[in-house]
Amino acid sequence: MRHFVLFLAVALLAPAFTGCGYNTIQKNDESVIAAWGDVEASYQRRADLIPNLVATVKGYAAHEKDTLTAVTEARAKVGQLNLGSDTLNNPEAMANFQAAQGSMTSALSKLMVVVEKYPDLKANQNFRDLQHQLEGTENRINVARVRYNDSVRIFNTSIRTFPNNLTNNFLLNLPRREPFKAEEGAQKAPTVTF
Repeated sequence: MRHFVLFLAVALLAPAFTGCGYNTIQKNDESVIAAWGDVEASYQRRADLIPNLVATVKGYAAHEKDTLTAVTEARAKVGQLNLGSDTLNNPEAMANFQAAQGSMTSALSKLMVVVEKYPDLKANQNFRDLQHQLEGTENRINVARVRYNDSVRIFNTSIRTFPNNLTNNFLLNLPRREPFKAEEGAQKAPTVTF
């Protein structure tokens, strides 16, 4: 009789455990972490291209020191950020990361304006190759950010909907993840004047 009651209890509770969302939440959490890794890899690729780009421009535009210094400093600031999976749970660290990447984007935009002043530089094959690589990297960054935001949306939805919210609140306690947001002033296109 005791075995029968135990078997009956397991048979009745088994469906409840399979529908609690634990595995779904874990799967979605791993997707967010993987998507974040893709974002970091894309930003790292951009940071790795910067020294080559700066060196190429330096040869042509030696007196544009301020712009080259701004790009170098922005790259250094990005390199000083200590990122890890804990960044995903820390809105302040995420904001700092986005601000540093925003200053890098701004510095690169200024560098491209400087490049417009030097037709020989624009015609240089090395510079053109680097510029194409940088454009491709910026596209990769955008794709990685979109995929990350999709993963965050799926994860956040999975921890807020029933019955997964009960599993998360009583068992896992995973916080909502912060998606990438547009930087301040991003809705206004930069002005280029010659």
